[in-house]
Amino acid sequence: MADLHVTSRGTPRPVPAPSPADTEPRTSVLGQWNSAVTSYYVLIGTTALLLVIGLVMVLSSSSVESLDEGNSPYAVFFDQAKYALIGLPALLVLARVPARFLQAVAWPVLGVAIVFQLLVFVPGLGCGAGGNQNWVCVGGFSAQPSEAIKLALAVWLGAVLARKLPLLREWKHALIPAVPVAGVAVLVVLAGHDLGTALVLLLLVSGAMFVAGVPLRIFGVAAVLGAGVAAVLTVTSDNRTARIMSWLSADCDASSACYQTLHGGWGLASGGWGGLGLGESREKWSYLPAAHNDFIFAIIGEELGLIGTLLVLGLFGLMALAMVRVIRRHPDPFVRVTTGAILCWIIGQALVNVAVVIGLAPVIGLPLPLVSAGGSALIMTMAALGVVISFARSEPGAAEALAARAGVVRRSLAVVGRTRG
Repeated sequence: MADLHVTSRGTPRPVPAPSPADTEPRTSVLGQWNSAVTSYYVLIGTTALLLVIGLVMVLSSSSVESLDEGNSPYAVFFDQAKYALIGLPALLVLARVPARFLQAVAWPVLGVAIVFQLLVFVPGLGCGAGGNQNWVCVGGFSAQPSEAIKLALAVWLGAVLARKLPLLREWKHALIPAVPVAGVAVLVVLAGHDLGTALVLLLLVSGAMFVAGVPLRIFGVAAVLGAGVAAVLTVTSDNRTARIMSWLSADCDASSACYQTLHGGWGLASGGWGGLGLGESREKWSYLPAAHNDFIFAIIGEELGLIGTLLVLGLFGLMALAMVRVIRRHPDPFVRVTTGAILCWIIGQALVNVAVVIGLAPVIGLPLPLVSAGGSALIMTMAALGVVISFARSEPGAAEALAARAGVVRRSLAVVGRTRG
């Protein structure tokens, strides 16, 4: 029976009983974030959105150059879509692979990746561009082995550091075998004159060792040594020296070596808050080199404005938070260390790319993950995210929650089928 409520005039008025919807607990945003499957869905959502944004922007930024070269305006877009379709099965398969299998194959996979990288020095197989000898070309097929080294090294570091976790407070256990083997992987990439990828590998190694709990004093020594090596590599290369000097120079104009950075900044500035509109970029008309890969962020800012650039940065931020969540929640040290390495690879590379475009770093030739054109980079980034999604599926309580939701979907579809029948 409904309760009675006395009005101001003294007459009783029935108060309706609360409905079931009013008595059900309402889940807050914080409660949703604390769900066991949050990492899983955030990783899938951010990956899908960045991939779609990337395909759209590759089409927009490459169409003019493709026409100028006598090709279809959709040529680069179709290539990128093809690579995305190749990367999708890799992501889906690795999202189902258990962590113990990845841990078991870590050594042979890294060995194969390093041998693959050495093929770039074989006459007739190795090819390069922009001073880098970092591709394997056979007929019309080309691949960048250094992208495979990123994922292989991340998984290998997870396997090795997880096994030695109780001993990592001692410097000799923290450095051996992780540093010598990682050093070999970095050196074979540097031998192809690809300093940008080598820097990403160093970020990856640093992330894995930090999550594993290596003492910070070792990072300090490594930072000094790394800075010294980077300085030597810079002064021994005229191309790198010119890039550094043009970046540091206060006199930058369209005829100097900072031409690319200058036009990237012009593209971002002309976009304003809402952008010129999708497809309306001026810089892509042969003014901005590498508009569809290394400098695609400038085209995003020009066509979609500050809102578009903040959307992309926000998606990378959410992806980073989901990976941090996997690191904090997962009980397996292999999962934590490998996720830390992949986090520093993907998010670190994205931040470096953005820093280059806005002029906070010299041009070093790194694409924006999932967004820039580039087949090898896209496929291996999707594969790496598949590995982290697999880890998110095995977070405490995630498997049970996903099974329960799948059961609800199956029952709902069965009810719909009976209704239509």
